[in-house]
Amino acid sequence: MKKVVLIKYGELSTKKDNINFFLTKLKENVLYALKDLDVTVDYDLGRMFINTNDNHEEVVSRVTKIFGIHEINICYIIDSIDFDDVSKEVLKLLKDKEFKTFKIETKRSNKKINSTSIELSRKMGGVILKNISDIKVDVNNPEILVNIEYRNNNTLVYFEKIKGLGGYPVGTLGKGLLMLSGGIDSPVAGYLACKRGVKLEAIYFESPPHTSIEAKNKVIALARKLTSYNGEINLHIINFTEIQEAIYKNIPHEYLITIMRRMMYRISAIIASNRNSKILINGESIGQVASQTLTSMSAINEVVKIPVIRPLACFDKLDIIDIAKNIDTYETSILPFEDCCTIFVPKHPVINPDKKRCSEYETLIPYEELIYQAIKNHEILKINTKEKHEFEDLL
Repeated sequence: MKKVVLIKYGELSTKKDNINFFLTKLKENVLYALKDLDVTVDYDLGRMFINTNDNHEEVVSRVTKIFGIHEINICYIIDSIDFDDVSKEVLKLLKDKEFKTFKIETKRSNKKINSTSIELSRKMGGVILKNISDIKVDVNNPEILVNIEYRNNNTLVYFEKIKGLGGYPVGTLGKGLLMLSGGIDSPVAGYLACKRGVKLEAIYFESPPHTSIEAKNKVIALARKLTSYNGEINLHIINFTEIQEAIYKNIPHEYLITIMRRMMYRISAIIASNRNSKILINGESIGQVASQTLTSMSAINEVVKIPVIRPLACFDKLDIIDIAKNIDTYETSILPFEDCCTIFVPKHPVINPDKKRCSEYETLIPYEELIYQAIKNHEILKINTKEKHEFEDLL
């Protein structure tokens, strides 16, 4: 009897002709997450198996953060489909467990076995009741659930079901550029984009000396937390000081945020194009702030042709916070360091900006040259799970 970590696919099983593409990428992502462990991975169209000697719990802990997985189980493979052989091994496994009630669930993909799944469950239940004293069957709320799957050449037995993240393996749907601020929303938007198979790069706008090194380090820390789901992230850091100061000095203050966002979109679109990213991703939620009314979004969006994806567009703020807490970004996001979007905020920002006025106001600054210089001189940091940048300890 062999002990392995079993992965079930869920949504991936709906794929037909191209399912092997998705499963190959899932295997790559699993191996990347476990690269420092001694493991091998095998798979077929129904299941994936991670083979390891003594790291099963650590493997489970890591693969719970991999998209494309519906369920995870510590599983025992019995090299037989004979009922007597299987029942002997099941009894061995149960002798190490304490329980008073149990239930058997059987699946039978091998249709050459004459008995039905229900008949096999009843038969196995009888064997267990005969050999283990002081227990009974409870089909509604059992203390232990014995899952048995009869396959073509072997049988799988497992007990606990660990929920996976679902979605598609990261990298199967191309690459996107996440507009990552230090707030609560954008890391959650990045996480949700990963869930749909998008591989992330990220862009951050700093404005020294108006924004601090702590604000930058906070964004780096958030990017690092996203690497648990995405793998390594290239973080593009744009010095936005000259652009932001030019906007503040020359443009009517009620339009500051709108023009600033239009500049950020322009820069992000160019970076995305240079990095073969198909979409921009941000944490905007309809109506949350002045720049996120439908009119504002339309006025800001018109300066780029690249699709802009807003995973949180219709989310309630409390729902966003719940996800942020679940993915461990919330406590970092609420650290009190201001970013570009929170400095120079006017008292009464326009909530229904006029597109024609936006274009007219932009002629008051040499924004094309400023954008060119900002992109030319921008910094790229490679963020991965293990290696911290030394200045992150300043947080």
